Amino acid sequence: MRVHVADHPLVTHKLTVLRDKNTPSPTFRALAEELMTLLAYEATRGVRVEAVTVETPVATATGLAISQPRPLVVPILRAGLGMLEGMVKLIPTAEVGFLGMVRDEETLQPTTYAERLPEDLSNRQCFVLDPMLATGGSLIAAIDFLLARGAVDVTAVCLIAAPEGLAAVEKAMEGRDVTIVLGAVDERLNEVGYIVPGLGDAGDRLYGTV
Repeated sequence: MRVHVADHPLVTHKLTVLRDKNTPSPTFRALAEELMTLLAYEATRGVRVEAVTVETPVATATGLAISQPRPLVVPILRAGLGMLEGMVKLIPTAEVGFLGMVRDEETLQPTTYAERLPEDLSNRQCFVLDPMLATGGSLIAAIDFLLARGAVDVTAVCLIAAPEGLAAVEKAMEGRDVTIVLGAVDERLNEVGYIVPGLGDAGDRLYGTV
């Protein structure tokens, strides 16, 4: 498994505003989308492409086009929806699927309550979107779900991660073609499984339910 933490002042700046408890939901949503686009540049470095030839107004030029089958972008509901637009702006031809997952606040274990994905993901590159990598349970379950359907490599994009969750994902994904792209690795998890210092509940802050 590969881990990439984006080291760019714009990423840190936008994360700082997201962390601020006084940032209102409309600003939070806009910044999450912008931050996702920045992280998507890193996440798509390994996207599969093929050589193509085009005619410019002056001459013939050789370039690259995204290969078939198209990449599949999978936001984990509901908070992952706040990252989707930032990703598809960068890859508008990508296919989009959805995984609905919820974490039991007592056991911290994930449950999948909905999915809308192709039955066969053979030879597909998948990009999983989830703002918070806390305990790692939801992300591990999502990646396992995609690999079981035949995906050949999976890249997960998260705004922030806790060291404990990142270690759990690394252990579970050892020897598998998985990449994790992060905006930052925070200090720790607290006793109820929240990232510290974190930014609170991303879904609640995105959709104004706090």
